[in-house]
Amino acid sequence: MFGSVKAFSGFAVDDLDAARRFYSEVLGLNVEALGEELLSLNLAGGTNVLVYPKADYTPATYTMLNFPVPDVDAAVDELTAKGVAFLRYDGFDQDEKGISRSGGPTIAWFTDPAGNIMAVLDDDM
Repeated sequence: MFGSVKAFSGFAVDDLDAARRFYSEVLGLNVEALGEELLSLNLAGGTNVLVYPKADYTPATYTMLNFPVPDVDAAVDELTAKGVAFLRYDGFDQDEKGISRSGGPTIAWFTDPAGNIMAVLDDDM
């Protein structure tokens, strides 16, 4: 039944203006306002993700968005230069940049202003 319909995902934030700035200015995404209380992140490949405010918002404890990139080191360097801090997790062998290079794809995690977890990872995965 749902195999032929276009699906989309969405997630909440506590500050829609901060989210708009982060996703457009820091990550360089095309962000479209859909009214006063809804954003659409227009991702490569025609995928859209909705972002909406939630008054009693609590960040998820898992990765909300993954960004496959051709060079994780370059992506981490560019985001770090824009003020993004990378997360460190117990049980993952991460280098000085916060990049994990063993036990799976090369990956590094960061958060948006609302605390939603994002990742850049090797696009060869």
